Amino acid sequence: MSAHSPLPPPEEKPIFVRNMFADAARRYDRMNRLMTLGQDQRWRRLVVQACHLSPGGSLLDVATGTADIALEALKQHPDARVIGTDFTHEMMRIGQAKDPDGRIPFVEADALRLPFPDNSFDAACSGFLMRNVTDVAAAFAEQRRVVKPGGRVVCLEITRPATPVWRDIFHIYFFKLVPRISAFFSSNKDAYDYLPHSTLAFPRPPQLAEIMQAAGLKNVTWRTMMLGTMALHVGEV
Repeated sequence: MSAHSPLPPPEEKPIFVRNMFADAARRYDRMNRLMTLGQDQRWRRLVVQACHLSPGGSLLDVATGTADIALEALKQHPDARVIGTDFTHEMMRIGQAKDPDGRIPFVEADALRLPFPDNSFDAACSGFLMRNVTDVAAAFAEQRRVVKPGGRVVCLEITRPATPVWRDIFHIYFFKLVPRISAFFSSNKDAYDYLPHSTLAFPRPPQLAEIMQAAGLKNVTWRTMMLGTMALHVGEV
């Protein structure tokens, strides 16, 4: 971590992110519920709905973490084939404990190098992944690669509000309150400094849509939620 920036340089980012989530794994779900006022569960339902899975369809949940999206997919589509992948095994262990029947295969892998053949899934999705990769376009291209033609790639991510009033409130929340909340869940100060600054550095929804299109996705759409602080993007393969 640079002494002048709370964001790690690209060559250090994968290790930093892995260590951050490994440290927070046991408290991650509680932290999410608190920081989003419980709305993260509703957003995950919307992610699964946006995947448009057909009966018996297949879904890859990239950066599955504690598997909330993967479990929601099976709740909505009990006959689906759902695989969760993440590069932090401590997070996936929490997800495995939430899936005692072993319905979800968990695969430890880098989102930039998914270990699946081309055209393997009907959809791929991610929740709060893209801020944490070193190459957003490459991550989308990998998801596009493993999704069958006609399938969907769905992305849920934090974004900055466009209107000045909400932008100011967002800044206060993420730079004043979020670090204090995060401090209860992690002893790693760098981790809770990283979250708000990674959000500022992340492309806004129109720019993210352009990145998705450049990665080969078509008919890209998005919607914002929670006063413009969350964005749900959908692209077709």
